[in-house]
Amino acid sequence: MKEKSHEYWMIRAIAEARKAEAKTEVPIGCVIVREGRIIASGHNLRETTQDPTAHAELIAIRKAARKLGSWRLLNCTLYVTLEPCTMCMGAIILSRIPTVVFGCYDPKGGAAGSLYDLSNDPRLNHSVALLPRVLEAECSGLLSSFFADLRQRKRTERLNSAP
Repeated sequence: MKEKSHEYWMIRAIAEARKAEAKTEVPIGCVIVREGRIIASGHNLRETTQDPTAHAELIAIRKAARKLGSWRLLNCTLYVTLEPCTMCMGAIILSRIPTVVFGCYDPKGGAAGSLYDLSNDPRLNHSVALLPRVLEAECSGLLSSFFADLRQRKRTERLNSAP
């Protein structure tokens, strides 16, 4: 059986991001792959749950740990549409995920090379191999159009509520 490409799995993460977008959540999606199959997936649910930790990566990590019956997610690859933040990189490191593949960098909050790089900090007990910019244009475009639509909706609401 032919091994699936990083692009294949990122397309699956993008499908998760679209689920978030359909709920008016920031469209970020994540899948965790082990031995050639998805063992967990997640998408942002912060607004839906009013939970600041309901990031796509944390939701997927929790599901993967339950599925494997272990907090150590060895031999897994995490695919996410946006560079993980410090909270999510912390969880990735603590769960011992060896590889993270992401779509686009997050210059405002990224912790895998943009703002911070926790992936190879020698003070930590685990390092993470990174593969950035997989389907970057698609991932970035999804976020850009979401925020453009959000700004337009807010403008329209302000105009409609003006006396």
